[in-house]
Amino acid sequence: MTKSTTNSPPSARAGRREWTALAVLMLPLLLVSMDVSVLYFAIPAISADLEPSGTQQLWIFDIYAFVLAGLLMTMGSLGDRIGRRRLLLIGAAAFGTASLVAAYADSAETLIAARAVLGVGGATLMPSTMALTRTMFTDPGQRAKAIGLWSGVMTAGIALGSVLSGVLVQFFWWGSVFLVNLPAMALLLVLGPVLLPESKDPRPGRFDWPSVPLSLAAVLPVIYGLKEIPSEGWHPLYVVSVTVGLLFAALFVHRQRTAAAPMVSPALVRARGFAPAVVLNLVSSFAMMGSAFFTTQYLQSVLGQSALEAALWALLPSVPIGMAAPAATALVRKGVGRATVVGAGFLTGAAGYGLLALAGTDSLWLVLTACAVLACGIVTVISQITDLAMSAAPVERAGSASSLMETGAEFGGALGMAVLGSIGTAVYRHRMPGSAPEAAKETLGGALALADRVPGLAAAAREAFTDGMRGAAIAGAVLLLGAAALAVRTLRDVRVREQEAGAEEQVETAEGQKAAAV
Repeated sequence: MTKSTTNSPPSARAGRREWTALAVLMLPLLLVSMDVSVLYFAIPAISADLEPSGTQQLWIFDIYAFVLAGLLMTMGSLGDRIGRRRLLLIGAAAFGTASLVAAYADSAETLIAARAVLGVGGATLMPSTMALTRTMFTDPGQRAKAIGLWSGVMTAGIALGSVLSGVLVQFFWWGSVFLVNLPAMALLLVLGPVLLPESKDPRPGRFDWPSVPLSLAAVLPVIYGLKEIPSEGWHPLYVVSVTVGLLFAALFVHRQRTAAAPMVSPALVRARGFAPAVVLNLVSSFAMMGSAFFTTQYLQSVLGQSALEAALWALLPSVPIGMAAPAATALVRKGVGRATVVGAGFLTGAAGYGLLALAGTDSLWLVLTACAVLACGIVTVISQITDLAMSAAPVERAGSASSLMETGAEFGGALGMAVLGSIGTAVYRHRMPGSAPEAAKETLGGALALADRVPGLAAAAREAFTDGMRGAAIAGAVLLLGAAALAVRTLRDVRVREQEAGAEEQVETAEGQKAAAV
């Protein structure tokens, strides 16, 4: 049984101050998650203004996610050492400054550098917000509600980012998508020192500097390779990139097991329920991002909607998300086992994939319903396993715990796009007519570009893409059915161990009272 190295105070219910502080924390979380997708509709305007090369355009879009994923573990560990509130405020200042620079960038190089600093700031904000939530809400019921809100805001932010960018670029210039960050960061810098408590590990040990480059070398090549595989295929460069990253990941794990003061304590990974939560969180992100790879293209390229129309339609599935996490928390509080709730969440997600597998080339409402069902199931899972992970982690390692969860989510999202995207692409190429031009056999976009010159090509390509989406949806449904079985098995074991631990503590308390009486 893993116990915290510090004496935990008795659980106290949070009041108005803590809930107000949580609302303040939700602002940076929302903006950080929005920045993942905020350039979806701004890229054409940026390209027309700054005239970046093809490579520079890719870096403008991807550098934020790369830096964010690569530094999550480092910043989570750093926050445990110097203080999560301090790191949060430093990150907010960096995020706000970089947003201002990005908004008025006069060259592609400046914008790339600003986006990289935004990634650094985001890597400080995400684990800090979750760790501070864990610190402020010590009552289990209130903590579950707070983490449910955290999960819902993070998921909604990704959907809102693309829509916000479309609306702002429609009425303002592209830099406005970055300026919206400034009021929230200013509010955080003003209210954070007043409302947020400082918390850190009282005995952190020396910071493990060698683990920083090892973690970057482990995360960045894997994320890069997995992000490129869906669009470029299993090119040797991307396979080598993933392989190199996995080798460095093995070195990173070895370092954590042997270092005197590791960045990620092995005891944290062994904490009751923590490892299953990380794995299930990875699977959840796999399912969510894997479906997004197809549905965004379906709305635009199959149904022929404009980018803004597609983004606005894509908002509809986000509406029920806000109810999923609170409902799951209420069920657990009423006595329904966490294993049952998480398993049901995965089954709901599998049902969403099942609906997606029934879609045709003119199935707008079916696809939107499938996305809503899938999202509700996944948010249910994320809210519960995040609460489980943060409850299992000692308070002094809350930053490291949250960073591991978020790093796993980044891996899962990239893996979902790579695996399901590859399945969909393989089916698409198999379904395309042999007489179609080679460019049309590669992607739906390539086929639509040639549609005017080849009669019937557009209809065949849309049908082939929909077949590929259905094939990927079947694979996703099978994965989530397996995840449901895994969740029920592993989380039921966690509950049994919790009950055994509680029985042991009751025996120890009774023996102590008996000894005191004697």
